[in-house]
Amino acid sequence: MSHADKVVILLVEDNEGDIVLTQVAMREAKLANHLLIARDGDEALDILFKRNGYEDAPTPDLILLDLNLPKTDGHEVLASMKAQEDLRRIPVVVLTTSESDADRIKSYNLHANCFVSKPLKASSFVKVVQDIEFFWLSIVRLPPKPATE
Repeated sequence: MSHADKVVILLVEDNEGDIVLTQVAMREAKLANHLLIARDGDEALDILFKRNGYEDAPTPDLILLDLNLPKTDGHEVLASMKAQEDLRRIPVVVLTTSESDADRIKSYNLHANCFVSKPLKASSFVKVVQDIEFFWLSIVRLPPKPATE
């Protein structure tokens, strides 16, 4: 499988430990994917809107989005991308430490595809990421990429 055939996953996460655990989970799952990492909301929007040095960034097929981010928060990222016709069909999994009903309701109102609270144990976190990856990349049929890619 060539790099172009891989599923592109954008991880929007500022916690370095969670980034490493996500990378481990995806490596262990052995599904063909390419992981892009944005460490704050502004960087995520730059990748999605292909600006500020990310003009050649691939459009993600799936986004794992934390809510509690520096600069632009996860809800703002979600609102901005879902307002754009060419980005709104990208599935977004909110993956956050929040257990708040308000955060969950707001995320779904902004058209998140699902809301997952991060487990505290590292082994449980890895399993959750693998389950998300398996579901979205092996079971679900993702929308086709825009014709411009």
